[in-house]
Amino acid sequence: MNSRALIIIGLIAAVGGVLYLSRDSGDAGRAVSGQERGPSKPVKYPEVTEISFLYSTEKEAWIEEAAIAFQKENPSIQVRLMGQGSLDAAQAILDGREKPTVWSPADSAVLKLLESDWATEPSRGPLFAREGEDAPRPLVMTPLVFVVWEDRARVLLKANEGKSISWKVIHKAVASDQGWPAIGGQADWGFVKLGHTDPTRSNSGLQAMLLATLEYYNKRTGLTVGDLLDPKYQEWIRQLEKGVTRLEASSGTFMTDMIRFGPAKYDIAVVYENLAISRIANAQERWGNLKVYYPPVTLWSDHPAAVLQGEWVTPQQKAAARQWLAYLRSQKVQERALAFGFRPADSAVHIKTQDASNPFTRLAEHGIQVDVPPAAEVPEGAVVRNLLTMWSRVVGNR
Repeated sequence: MNSRALIIIGLIAAVGGVLYLSRDSGDAGRAVSGQERGPSKPVKYPEVTEISFLYSTEKEAWIEEAAIAFQKENPSIQVRLMGQGSLDAAQAILDGREKPTVWSPADSAVLKLLESDWATEPSRGPLFAREGEDAPRPLVMTPLVFVVWEDRARVLLKANEGKSISWKVIHKAVASDQGWPAIGGQADWGFVKLGHTDPTRSNSGLQAMLLATLEYYNKRTGLTVGDLLDPKYQEWIRQLEKGVTRLEASSGTFMTDMIRFGPAKYDIAVVYENLAISRIANAQERWGNLKVYYPPVTLWSDHPAAVLQGEWVTPQQKAAARQWLAYLRSQKVQERALAFGFRPADSAVHIKTQDASNPFTRLAEHGIQVDVPPAAEVPEGAVVRNLLTMWSRVVGNR
């Protein structure tokens, strides 16, 4: 037998001895304890309840930050975030393509629209609770505003006797074939270029049409389906929409293009106040000053949130959803909403603070106001549905 074979045999013997001694020491340990070790018990982890939160994308940054903090404090609840435009989300729920635990559109108009459409099949039962913790309640607030280049704004204000920038004065400027000179503007400004989103796809566009309609009728409440059938009103809307050269699905697109291309693209944009707050500082020193103006009557995007009453929501999910919504409405999370340009739904949280970064004081020179004009009442779902139908008939197929 050669030396190489002897070495291999020696190694095998050494390993075997180690294994034998290890087994004996283990047996000895069990003998000392006087117990035989049984099979190990499985580790029990806490049960996790998953809920889905379908929300309008305008509040994405605030929601995502809050969700991270909530998960740390509540590891037994998993929140699945789903951002989607309010009108698209409403249609998806109606069609059964989305079955969220909690839904939060941008405003109550869309919520009422879905509630009305859902009720056409009574066998499904109500989608929203009428009262209690699960009923729709606001999360944050933001009004609709005009964002206008300051030199254009001066002309609009003068044409309206210095009162405010209104839908009627915008209509006067847009409807004229003379463009800006029709109300005292410069000829080289060309035609008046108005920007708002597609009312059939975006909540801010729907709100824009609601506000223009309310101003046409000098109403803050009581808008009816009959109002929408008036041919004179329909022609007024058609003329107003002549100034809208492109319909987008997102308000953010208008603000981005307005800042990037200046007044060559848009003279006036209709957007949410929180969006104006987040972008307006970027516009200064590029094409002149961009300022925020509040219409004579506004509408609140109140971002209601409701635990849905659909058969797909379990009692455990309802309980978890209530915890999530209570967290979003807590004082610390409501205070954080200010940094994202939202007004807290909790009236106990002050909008004006000593914080130098507070946009409601920092951006006052750009037109941001703490006090806003009176808000109109959101009409019933049937009125909203007919408004969208009217707009599609009169404007949508141009």
